[in-house]
Amino acid sequence: MRFKALTTVLLLVVFSAAPLARAGNIVIKGSTTVLPIAQKVAEAYKEKFPEARISISGGGSGNGIKALIDGMTDIADSSRFIKDKEVKQAVENGQYPVPFAVAYDCIVPVVHPSNPAVDISMDQLKAIYQGQIKNWEELGGPDKKITVISRDTSSGTYEVWEKIVMRKERVFPGALLQASNGAIVQAVSKNKNAIGYIGIGYLNDSVKPLTVNGVMGSAETTLNGSFPISRPLYMFTRGWPEGDTLKFINFVLHPERGQKLVGEIGFVPLY
Repeated sequence: MRFKALTTVLLLVVFSAAPLARAGNIVIKGSTTVLPIAQKVAEAYKEKFPEARISISGGGSGNGIKALIDGMTDIADSSRFIKDKEVKQAVENGQYPVPFAVAYDCIVPVVHPSNPAVDISMDQLKAIYQGQIKNWEELGGPDKKITVISRDTSSGTYEVWEKIVMRKERVFPGALLQASNGAIVQAVSKNKNAIGYIGIGYLNDSVKPLTVNGVMGSAETTLNGSFPISRPLYMFTRGWPEGDTLKFINFVLHPERGQKLVGEIGFVPLY
């Protein structure tokens, strides 16, 4: 798996580059999927380095990478890999994005807990999000119109969904767009006829996860590739990280520090 190979190389180089030391100011922007990881790790980091000042905001993967291109953030959180055109823009702007895989994730379809649905196929998901399947009755459920909930187009989660589930076709215009994983959880939890999709770290009892092609999204099925909607999560830096940024990246990737926290909040650690 090329992501694992990349991660291993980056880990070896980062851990050999500098020890954990004093910490200063760090700005982090981007993915709402990666946001809980950044927040949790930052809390632990500031406990170890009380003088650290870390500013964290969401807004989507695309916005985080744009901030990196514009030199407005030290770290861009992203739930997708950077695009070629973004690399070109960054280099033209004197920025050289460096990727660090910080966790693995799977995107899980979710419905209201009262929904009798248990499993759904990739073809059915695509048909729902194309607006072709419009009623739960077509899937063996009640005669109720499906409320389709999706992420906005600046979201890395949306782009991964569009690539893997939609096979590069767009979600139909009738879908209700939400700006974050948390917003999708809230919307689905309040609508008995809704379907949405979220990163595994956002699952809670207010929504019901569906298996996809008979496979439940989990740490095991994400790492072994059997769950069909899986992905790595990234932090991008402006050039090879130095100083405070390097210390924070070290902390995120450390097996007993950041990676332990990644697992605790429901995402899949690198190891």
